[in-house]
Amino acid sequence: MKFTDGYWQHLPGVTVLRPREIADVVVGEESLTVYASTVPLTSRGDTLNKALVTVSFHSPMDDVIGVRIEHHRGGVDRGPSFALNRTPADVKVVEAEDAEDGVASFRSGALTARVSTRGAWNVEFEADGKVLTSSTARSVGVVTDARGDAYVHEQLGLGVREHVYGLGERFGAFVKNGQSVDIWNEDGGTASEQAYKNVPFYLSDAGYGVFVDHPGRVSFEVGSEAVSRNQFSVAGESLQYYVIHGPTPKDVLRRYTALTGRPAQVPAWSYGLWLSTSFTTQYDEATVMSFVDGMAERGLPLSVFHFDCFWMRAYHWTDFTWDPATFPDPEGLLARLHAKGLKVCVWINPYIAQRSALFDEGRAAGYLVTRADGTVWQTDQWQSGMGLVDFTNPDAVAWYQQYLRHLMVQGVDAFKTDFGERIPTDVVWHDGSDPERMHNHYTHLYNRAVFDVLEAERGEGEAVLFARSATAGGQQFPVHWGGDSESTFVSMAETLRGGLSLASSGFGFWSHDIGGFEGEPDAAVFKRWLAFGLLSSHSRLHGSDSYRVPWAFDEEAVDVARLFTRLKLSLMPYLARLGQDAHTSGVPVMRPMVLEFPDDPGAATVDTQYMLGENLLVAPVFTAEGDVDVYVPEGTWTSLLTGDQVTGPRWVRERHGYLSLPLYVRPDSVLPVGARSDRPDYAWADGVTLRLVELADGHRSVTRVGDASFVVTRDGSTVRVEARGTDAPWSVAVDGGPTGTADGGQEVVTLTLGS
Repeated sequence: MKFTDGYWQHLPGVTVLRPREIADVVVGEESLTVYASTVPLTSRGDTLNKALVTVSFHSPMDDVIGVRIEHHRGGVDRGPSFALNRTPADVKVVEAEDAEDGVASFRSGALTARVSTRGAWNVEFEADGKVLTSSTARSVGVVTDARGDAYVHEQLGLGVREHVYGLGERFGAFVKNGQSVDIWNEDGGTASEQAYKNVPFYLSDAGYGVFVDHPGRVSFEVGSEAVSRNQFSVAGESLQYYVIHGPTPKDVLRRYTALTGRPAQVPAWSYGLWLSTSFTTQYDEATVMSFVDGMAERGLPLSVFHFDCFWMRAYHWTDFTWDPATFPDPEGLLARLHAKGLKVCVWINPYIAQRSALFDEGRAAGYLVTRADGTVWQTDQWQSGMGLVDFTNPDAVAWYQQYLRHLMVQGVDAFKTDFGERIPTDVVWHDGSDPERMHNHYTHLYNRAVFDVLEAERGEGEAVLFARSATAGGQQFPVHWGGDSESTFVSMAETLRGGLSLASSGFGFWSHDIGGFEGEPDAAVFKRWLAFGLLSSHSRLHGSDSYRVPWAFDEEAVDVARLFTRLKLSLMPYLARLGQDAHTSGVPVMRPMVLEFPDDPGAATVDTQYMLGENLLVAPVFTAEGDVDVYVPEGTWTSLLTGDQVTGPRWVRERHGYLSLPLYVRPDSVLPVGARSDRPDYAWADGVTLRLVELADGHRSVTRVGDASFVVTRDGSTVRVEARGTDAPWSVAVDGGPTGTADGGQEVVTLTLGS
């Protein structure tokens, strides 16, 4: 929210109180509290009839400093709140009297907040002798607007050539500088400034990130109200935020996800290709089986079949009951799909239509959200007369979960948790939560309820969602997909920007509708999107009113689907390790270029390509003709598809047919390639080939493949590979050079380069 009219004036009716002079500093064992007067203190009389701003510093974990700005503290915190993981921090507090130049400091790990106790308000956040960002004389504001509503804002400084990323899955410009962003979940598609997944966290390439600990609406003006500062504000009398030190963007994400939650480990089968019925198409068991058999007949490996909304009867969503006219034998159908080696996903949402038998049941038990007068909140938007499940009520959660369990007994393996954004604010929640704060947070409760029952019934590591909405912490319940995109090249590019922004916001896994959702893509869009989708962490064929089976477009689309599906499955030894890393460290599978190359100015603004893990560069093609510009960082990069090489740093223009795209292996890489390409869940170490690409002299690395590991070293022209933890056969291949094979149980292979 903007409060100023240019640099000097406020908007009409707006008043702003700012800290002007430090009145007192109180040092606690692990805290620092600063009391700041909003007027200069020249006499005792200046303490009368004037506001005091309280700013306190604390730390939930090493290298993270929490800042709380307060005006009046007498309000009631009705919740909800983000659940943060706090661990003991290495904290040191220095009083102003003991510091030079009138500065009090609060240190956590390598990050220090230095507070000036004399002169104008100034707080500097520094690490390794460098100021990362600062709060200066015009930064903190306690605001009253023309209606008398209260807000608190902070403005943290932006440096020259500093770029800001994140704030959830946003489909506009990847670099957020110059934008105004409201953290408020909405169902606006990918072609608008609205977002399904709003996260009050931003990542800076200056070595830090900022998380605003407020589950309701947070307004960000990223260099757009004060060009030199990033402003964020919330309604009310207090503002809590955390500065998170890097120094690298990956380090920031590791710490941010340690604080807000790491992604669960996803099952191996989820990496395979998902095929959907699409949304409003006509389908029954014969249609479904024709798709499944058609994929098999064409050599297109399929892992998951998804039933979208109309597996249930119209006007009955959500009642968790198969439409008997279309699917008279759901248990038999699911068993037949399982017999073909497939997993099954079905669509659900948190709304209960009035015609659903569950509406009266939920209403009578108090499981649906109500208005202040006790009536059930209802709307005709989406389903006629629908109500909303109140996930703040533990009994409502258990009630909802029992129907999911029944579906799992029938044979359902995963749920597409659609919607969760259109959450009203004129309602009363069972636990008394603040409706404004619950608007964004609702999706967290919804996805957690579904994920928890999957994990309880299938086991840890076997639960997976296909979720659309989220907020901070939602990364714990993967996978998330990009929502309703148009079937165009422009929308394909905006979809990628959304994924890059979400990855910058702590989400480890992400997918999208191959070919786009709205409208029917032409064959060119579909084929280009296939390559992009099958080089994403998760891959799904889905649309709105038309089928997305490849042969519906042309025979070449079948070839493209076959090539890239099998390529992805052969990369499972690599992808599975990336997924494990996302689970344990919070570093995403798909990564913006800046995440891997934070010191390369050329990578800072690139949003038309990405790194798939640390070793593979993927540049989707956004034209029918195949023209594509790709930024190649320093070194000699090798095409995984052709073996051609290109040396950076520079931009390269290429032209690719539909069976190709820029897919480059980073120099000095060890890329494990599996022996199978027909399914994702196989013994990845059995027959694995380690592709050694442009290894530098002195190279040493450890490559994990399942439970096995391979230690690779290069000394001059000698390359040595040692296997640990496997009795399976494996091989080594130097691109453009020698190869070697190890029999089962053989531990070492030595190659001589140039031989």
